[in-house]
Formats: sequence, structure tokens, C-alpha cells
Amino acid sequence: MAYLVAFHWGWLAGAFAIGLAMGWVAVVHRAPRVSGWLTWLLAALAIGLVAAAVTSLVPGRAGYWLELLLVMFVPYLAGCAIGTWLRALVVTRSMRQRSVA
Repeated sequence: MAYLVAFHWGWLAGAFAIGLAMGWVAVVHRAPRVSGWLTWLLAALAIGLVAAAVTSLVPGRAGYWLELLLVMFVPYLAGCAIGTWLRALVVTRSMRQRSVA
């Protein structure tokens, strides 16, 4: 994994930047919650993928792609969270300024 981070740092920075942009432009939609069984299914899938990568269950090029996918997904999610947080900060600040004026 350290090799992936050292070799693909540019791609990881790009994934973070795309996540930042997606978090900024995404409109928060308050939809009904995802059902419980779907949440557990997605959690089990994520745990299974991480376990397959850690134990090198998938050999060769496909295993490399799996590890790269998992490594690139983390900065993308972090960028999404930070972009959403920054947008919320800007929107609440502009709403406060409008209400004062």
C-alpha cells in the first residue's frame, strides 16, 4: 500500500480534488433513510473488499486494481466531506449576512 501512495500520489491528489468539487456542488437532499439491510450489505461488501486486498486474495493485475481502488476511494471521500463542510460554511455565512442587512 505504501508503494501505491508513493507512486500514485498525483492520482490520489486528483481524487481528493474531484471529491472536493463534488462535495461543493452536491446539494444536500434530505431523503428517507436507507433501509437497514442495505446498510449492512454495503458494510459487509466494504469489509470483504478490504479483507481481500489485505490478504492478497485477488492475484495479479486485478488485485493491484482492487488495492488502487480502495486507496483512491479514501481521499475522494475525504474531499467530498471537506467540500460539503466548506459549502455549508459559506452558505450559513451568506445567510447570516442577508438576515443582518
